[in-house]
Amino acid sequence: MADRSVHVAMKNITKTFGSVIATDHMNLEVEKGEIHALLGENGAGKSTLMNMLSGIYIPDSGQIFIDGRETRVTSPRDALKAGVGMIHQHFKLVEVLTSLENILLGYKTGLFVKKKDQKVKLQRLMERFQLDVDLDRYVYDMSVGEKQTLEILKTLYRGARILILDEPTAVLTPQETLKLFKIMRRMKEQDCSVIFISHKMNEVMEIADRITVLRKGQTIATLKKESTNPQELTELMVGRPVDLSIKRVPRVSDKVVFQVKHLTAENEEKVEVLKDISFNMVQGEILGVAGIAGSGQKELCEALAGLYPIKKGEILFKGEDLAGKSPKEFITRGISMSFIPEDRLGMGLVANMDMVDNILLKQYHHSKGIGVKRKPAAAKAREIIKKLEIHTPGIREPIKNLSGGNIQKVLLGRELDSHPELLITAYPVRGLDINTCLKIYDILNEEKKKGVAILYIAEDLDSLLGLCDRIMVISNGEITGIVDARQATKEQLGLMMLGNKEVDHAV
Repeated sequence: MADRSVHVAMKNITKTFGSVIATDHMNLEVEKGEIHALLGENGAGKSTLMNMLSGIYIPDSGQIFIDGRETRVTSPRDALKAGVGMIHQHFKLVEVLTSLENILLGYKTGLFVKKKDQKVKLQRLMERFQLDVDLDRYVYDMSVGEKQTLEILKTLYRGARILILDEPTAVLTPQETLKLFKIMRRMKEQDCSVIFISHKMNEVMEIADRITVLRKGQTIATLKKESTNPQELTELMVGRPVDLSIKRVPRVSDKVVFQVKHLTAENEEKVEVLKDISFNMVQGEILGVAGIAGSGQKELCEALAGLYPIKKGEILFKGEDLAGKSPKEFITRGISMSFIPEDRLGMGLVANMDMVDNILLKQYHHSKGIGVKRKPAAAKAREIIKKLEIHTPGIREPIKNLSGGNIQKVLLGRELDSHPELLITAYPVRGLDINTCLKIYDILNEEKKKGVAILYIAEDLDSLLGLCDRIMVISNGEITGIVDARQATKEQLGLMMLGNKEVDHAV
């Protein structure tokens, strides 16, 4: 007879995609009323394993037991029936509907769903789990944290007792993360189980009861939080000792190379998304940008790369005003500005193309004549694979088949190959494991030593505080402060991200 306290047991789960073995006889046991963290490098199999538990993928072999009974999960509906719900990184909400309409959408099949009765049921559920959701509010008016709470309420309402959270804090402020942790602890008190996929070691150590480490598609170990530490966990993830410290390389120059003056931009609805933005950057400095998702970081990046129209303001690079110039003009004028966008496969790389073709896309501006030389691009691709430790079957493998971390390294390698003097990088370590993050920090520091000015937009406050010289905080399209990264605190940054102006920010 199976142990009744085991809520979920996944045994010998194997899943392959073509020639790639995503999970190789993996095992996982989650107890009732526990927060269980899943740790592993990009491509270790965490999301694949959870996608099988939540019915998105079907295992090639192996068994899933829920409450001791073998359960066949072939769709998300099967999973919910068995009490399993997954909250993905990209929320599945309809922006133009209210919270209540989103919760009821596609759930009740009867024609006459009494909204009043459902509201009463939802209020009870919110009291039980201490969730705060305005049922009449439209989704487009909500913050990221509020949308996530709505997703959790929707999943609980549909009967989930086992909740899978995939990188839930990736786009939250420190204050919103604390709220989420309260909800997770409340679920634990109510005998639910929470499976928490995260790359943030400090959060795993704060919230998890037990931690399962995966490496290269295999289960390596399950440990109690009290009996382990970040160093041991990272070594288990990577398979060798790793230095976890983020190093800040000293700045060597005070020469201003980049100035933005009174930059203002509007979206299609004529709403100002950038409001009178002004800042300087010096040679060989990393200027961090912090802000809640949707505060104007994306528009700032794109405006500085000639991809977003600006209403007024100056963008001065080495004394020349680039405002209104196209990205092609930047390149033909010999201005080295490399831009690593937030949407890697939408703007950065072409998913169906291989590495060589993606490198050629960047190089064709410099080609003499009508022919494009493939040999140098192939050599460059091999060099980038070696230098950045990219895991790929080969240089001819379509980019879309690589894991998120490897896609990011391809993009970074290609951009740095143009030897920029100014590098704009948006979320370069989003969703990457700690080892890959450290590798990317090292690469950025190498560029900094060469005198490259780097604009580093990130969500992870630890990396902003550890890597940058200064941090500029944006809230609702305007700067709320620029602070010295060596003296700033997470709490201070969190408050500025919510719109509180920093009194002393002349850094």
